[in-house]
Amino acid sequence: MKFYNNVLSVFILLLCIAYSCKNKKTKIPNTEKEQWVKLFNGKDLEGWTPKIKGYKYGDNHNNTFTVEEGILKVSYKAYDSFNNTFGHLFYKSPYSNYKFRMDYRFTGEQVAGGRPWAIRNSGIMIHCEDPKNMGLKQNFPVSIEVQLLGGNSIDERSTGNLCTPGTHVVYKDSLVTEHIIKSTSKTYHSDQWVHVEIEVRNDSLIKHFINGKEVLRYTKPHIGGKVDHNQEVWNSKVNQPLKGGYISLQSESHPVEFKNIEIFNLD
Repeated sequence: MKFYNNVLSVFILLLCIAYSCKNKKTKIPNTEKEQWVKLFNGKDLEGWTPKIKGYKYGDNHNNTFTVEEGILKVSYKAYDSFNNTFGHLFYKSPYSNYKFRMDYRFTGEQVAGGRPWAIRNSGIMIHCEDPKNMGLKQNFPVSIEVQLLGGNSIDERSTGNLCTPGTHVVYKDSLVTEHIIKSTSKTYHSDQWVHVEIEVRNDSLIKHFINGKEVLRYTKPHIGGKVDHNQEVWNSKVNQPLKGGYISLQSESHPVEFKNIEIFNLD
């Protein structure tokens, strides 16, 4: 009888240990959540620098990029006409292997002089060239653009599309040289907030997500196509893989707002 009692005691002890280990395992912190880092402090443009066509790097012409009530805004209150002053707000550090996420929404009306295709149009530029090397009158950095579109209450307009200023990608196992590849997202009308996330694996794989759903993926981003500055220099780099670069937010003539801008550096 004593033998069986000892066996039972050992069995109960092992069960307690297993239960304890199981509980400890479930309490392991979510390391991915802990490694998301805020790129926007909600107070000012610290860490971000504008480059607007026709103006030097660092000149925030007409206060295009501003911060109000914790939101980063593209504003045209001081503009009489857009006059093709395409702008980009660059984060200070380049990245290669990461996840990026934020919320955006379009507001108000397009400023006078904006292009028809730029209504409710903005973008996140990734793998950007160094903004310090951009030409004074250069429209867009050589980059991969995650295009952000808002609905016009009439047409279907997917968001999270791909645009390729000075670049090419491989999509569905084929080289694509067209400027735009549409995503599978639905249309988001009015001024609702939309959540966008990008997963970037240097030059191997890039994915776009809208409100938690994957809407586009492609591979092998590389230099290719026409640019509006230093064409000879970029011609010498054709087919060079894009393994990393800067991140920028776009101003294309329609007021837009950004918040909760974060990055998870996978390196």
